Amino acid sequence: MAESSAVPMIVLTRHQDNVEAINSTLRNAGVAVRCNWIKELTDLGEALQQINAHMLVAFVGPDPADMTKVMTVVRQYGAEVPVLFARDQVDEEIMANAMQQGARDVITLMNPNRLRGVVARELEASRQARALNSTISSAREYRDQLKSFMAGSADAIAHVQEGIIVDANPAWLDLYGFTEADALTGTPLMDVFDPEAHAALKGALVACLQGKWSNHPLKANALLNDGSSVPLEMELSRVEFDGEPAVRLCFAARKRGESGNLNEQLTEALERDASTGALQRRFFIEHLKKALAQPIKAGVRELVAIQPDKLEAVADDIGPLAFEDFMAQFAGLIGETRQPTDLFGRFGDGTLVLLMERGTARDIEVWAANLIRKVGTQVFRLGEKQISCTCSVGVGLIDPRSPNAGSAILDALSARRTAETSGGGKVNIVDHREADTKREAADELWVKRIRAALMENRFRLMQQPVASLLGEDKGMFDVLVRMVDEQGEELLPAEFMSAAERNDLMKNIDRWVIGASMTFIASRPVKQLFVRLSKDSVRDKSLLQWLHNQLKASRIEPSRLAFQISEQIATEYLADTSELANGLRKAGFRFTIEHFGTGRDPQRLIAHLPIDFVKVDGTLMQGLAVDPALQARVRELVDQAKERNISTIAERVEDANTMAVLWQLGIEFIQGYFVNEPEQVVMG
Repeated sequence: MAESSAVPMIVLTRHQDNVEAINSTLRNAGVAVRCNWIKELTDLGEALQQINAHMLVAFVGPDPADMTKVMTVVRQYGAEVPVLFARDQVDEEIMANAMQQGARDVITLMNPNRLRGVVARELEASRQARALNSTISSAREYRDQLKSFMAGSADAIAHVQEGIIVDANPAWLDLYGFTEADALTGTPLMDVFDPEAHAALKGALVACLQGKWSNHPLKANALLNDGSSVPLEMELSRVEFDGEPAVRLCFAARKRGESGNLNEQLTEALERDASTGALQRRFFIEHLKKALAQPIKAGVRELVAIQPDKLEAVADDIGPLAFEDFMAQFAGLIGETRQPTDLFGRFGDGTLVLLMERGTARDIEVWAANLIRKVGTQVFRLGEKQISCTCSVGVGLIDPRSPNAGSAILDALSARRTAETSGGGKVNIVDHREADTKREAADELWVKRIRAALMENRFRLMQQPVASLLGEDKGMFDVLVRMVDEQGEELLPAEFMSAAERNDLMKNIDRWVIGASMTFIASRPVKQLFVRLSKDSVRDKSLLQWLHNQLKASRIEPSRLAFQISEQIATEYLADTSELANGLRKAGFRFTIEHFGTGRDPQRLIAHLPIDFVKVDGTLMQGLAVDPALQARVRELVDQAKERNISTIAERVEDANTMAVLWQLGIEFIQGYFVNEPEQVVMG
C-alpha cells in the first residue's frame, strides 16, 4: 500500500523500538500505518494540532497517574482521536481504569494478535465516525443551502412528511396569507386544500414517495387564510428533509404571473375576460378557427355552451354589482373539471363556451352531466347573499371531415336554449352527422370505399401505449385503426365504422387488424397488444379456426395478443362471448372487457367470463379527481377485479390529478392522451 494511503498514527514513547514494533506488527497484518514518533508528553499537544491522527498509542508505566496526564492533554487540545495505552502488564482492572478515563483500550507488545485486533477495530470505528461526521456536516450544509434557496425563491415551496407540512418558505406563507412558519408547519397538508382535491393529493404523495411520479403537474384549489381559494398547479418531487423521505411541493412563481414576458402578459390581459378568465368572444373565435384548421388525431371534437338557467332572474336577484362575482364563481366550477387544453371563452353576459376533445362523445356528455350536478349543489356566496341555481349545457358536434366554426357555435347555443326551455338542468346535443352518414350509407358510398380500402390495403394500424402505474414499462399497446382514402388522407373510425357495422363489413376489418397485429408482434418486442373485436366477430363461429390458422402461419406467442370486446356487447351476447372467450384462452390468447363498469351488472360479467384484463370505462374518468361518488364506484370495480386476479386499466385518462386518484384507488395501468397520443405502427 502506498505511503500516502497509510493511516496516520501518533506513538508516544521514549523508545524507538516500541515504534518499530507497532509499525511492523500492523504492517505484517496488512494494516498500513504511518507512525509519528513523539518522545515527550510536552510535545503531544502540538502533535495533536498538526497531525490529523486516526489513533494515539501512548506507552505508560505502572503509575496510573501516567494515563491521567496523557488524557488531560488530549482533552485540553480538544482532540477526538481514539487513545490506546501500551503497558508491559495488562489486566482487567487496568483496562477498566483506562477506559474510565476515556481511553479505548490497553494493549501490550507481548500479545501481537490482540494488538492487531484492537488497532484494526478502533481504526474501523474511527473511520466510520469520521464518515458519519462528514455526512452530518454535509447534511447540515445542504439544509443551510436549502433554507437559503427556499428563503430567496420566488416559487412557493413546502415539504411534506407523512401528510404533515414540515417546512414552508416565505413565498408559500405569503401565498396562504401567513407571516410566521409556525402557522403552517406541523399542520396536515389536506387542511390547506379543497376537500375535492384530497384524493388526488393523497395518491400523488404516496406515488411520489415510491418513485412512481414523473413530474406531472397536479391541480388543486388552495384554501387561503382569509377564507378564499385559489387554483394551483404544483410540481411534486421526492426529496430528503432532515434525513427522512419527504415530498416537495412547488408552485412556480411564473405560473402565478409574477414573471414572464411583459408583452405576453399584456396580450393575455387583452384577450381574457377579467372575471372568468375565459377568452373574450372575438379572441375565442380566432383561436377556434386555428384549432379547427388542425385535424383531430383521434376521438371526437365538440363545442359546448353552458349558461346558468333563468339568468335574468338571477341577475335581478343579486344586482349588477355582484353579477360578475357570480360569473367568476360559476366559471370556477367549470375550471375545476375542464382540461387545460380545452379552449375556453365567454359569449355575452352569462354564456361560457368550450372546445373539447375527448375519446368519445359519451365522455363529453358525462362531463356535462357531472357539471350540472355540481352546479346544482353549489351555494354561491355574494356578499351578504347566498344563492343557488341550475345550468343547462348544449353540445354541437363538429364534423371532422369539414369542421365549421360558425355552425358549431350556432348548434351549441341553440342546443343550450332548447335544454333550458325544456325545463333546465339538462344536456342537449345537436348532431347533423348521423343523417349525413345514413345518406352516404344509402348511396353505398362508404361500402364501396371500405371494400376498396380492404382490397388495396389502405388501412393503417395505430398504437397507443398503456402505461403502468406500478413503475415499470410493461410494453403494452392498444391497437387503433385508420382508413386511408383515395387521396391519401387518414379517416378516423368515427367516419366509417358505423357504415361498416350496418353493412356487414366489420368482420373483414377485424380480420385485417388481427393479421396486421400479428405481423407487428412478430417483428417487434411488444409484450402485450390489445385488439378489439366487433359484435359481428364475437358471433362469428369461424373466427377461432381462422385464428388457429393464423397462429400457425405467424408463429407468434399467443399470450402477447389480448382480444377485447365492449361490456355492452358482452352483456347483450353473453353466451357467444363466453364461448369465444373460453376458446381464445384455450388457444393461449388473453381476453379483455373494455368500457367496463357502466353496464347493468359488471360483476356478473367477471363472474361468468375468463377475463385477464378489464378496462374501466373512460366516462368514469370525467370528473373523477373531484367526485367521491365516482371514486367509490371505481374502487368497487377495482376490488371486484382483484378478487378474481384480473388486471385493471383505466381508459381515456387526460390529466395528472385523475392519474393520482387512480393510483390511490389501485388501478394498475392507464391509457389516454395524458399517456401518449396514438402513433402509426411501423412494420419490421
